[in-house]
Amino acid sequence: MLNRRNLRVKVLETLYAYSVSDDKEIKKFEKQLLKNVELVDQMYIWTLNLLDEAAGYVTIDAESRANKFIPDERDKIYTTKLDSNTFIESLRRNKTYLERVKRYKVDWSFDPEIVRVIFSKLKDTEEYLDYLKNEDRSIDSEKNIIRYIFRQIILKTPEIDQSFEALFLHWVTDKEVLKAMIAKTFKNFSSENPSENRLVEITPNWEEDRNFVIQLLQQTIRYEHEYQNLISENSKNWDSDRLALMDTLIMRMALVEFEHFFEIPIKVTLNEYIDLAKQYSTHKSGVFVNGILNKILVDFREQGRVNKHGRGLIG
Repeated sequence: MLNRRNLRVKVLETLYAYSVSDDKEIKKFEKQLLKNVELVDQMYIWTLNLLDEAAGYVTIDAESRANKFIPDERDKIYTTKLDSNTFIESLRRNKTYLERVKRYKVDWSFDPEIVRVIFSKLKDTEEYLDYLKNEDRSIDSEKNIIRYIFRQIILKTPEIDQSFEALFLHWVTDKEVLKAMIAKTFKNFSSENPSENRLVEITPNWEEDRNFVIQLLQQTIRYEHEYQNLISENSKNWDSDRLALMDTLIMRMALVEFEHFFEIPIKVTLNEYIDLAKQYSTHKSGVFVNGILNKILVDFREQGRVNKHGRGLIG
């Protein structure tokens, strides 16, 4: 699921697009921001469906083997057990999964080779052969092979990586979120009763988080010129080329949180945006952003512009 760090990244990506665009209609970028968040959920459902399709491919493989004139010993080993995998069966009976597959129009037929590639990489592995011999059909046992397919094949196969990158613009940055969501799904699916197993929601509290991202986007744009002037005034001792667009966007977002998000502690904001600067800007940006934000924070406190309450008082 998306945490506040991930949501800040989504706002940062949208702000960057807004900053380099000639179109300054904020509502369009608000819609784009929400769409980018939903795309993470779409990526999650597409991945679950790929696991579903990969499990089902064994029936196609079995049909091909059955048509062989003289089956060998290997052909007798390869059963269709994976198609009735307990985890996969529970997924196929999950109403939320089925609804989202339909809503997002999930269909891997645009890349028909991808499922075959997964099975070809899986079929001779020790893990798969052991799975075929294992008589334990409990969901806790059966999901191990699905976990293996995801971690060792889907995430490590260049062709699959390319397919996801073609489908999802932010695949490279969202891949880590996907890993966490799939891992949480394996944890959630622990009941033998399919109706008790739950998919992962996009955030723990989307109503609250939706308000967070929209407000952060709107406020950062609203106070663009005021905060940009503050940043410029407090960076006079730095080289002019240090004022990269990504650095200034990150600092403006942090200043908005300092002054307008009363329940977010100062330390949380500082740590989050220093880390974002390190990850999404230059290798020296963390030090630069830290220095400028702390200078402005001193002024904000002296001017009474930092008024935290509730959770914002922690730390």
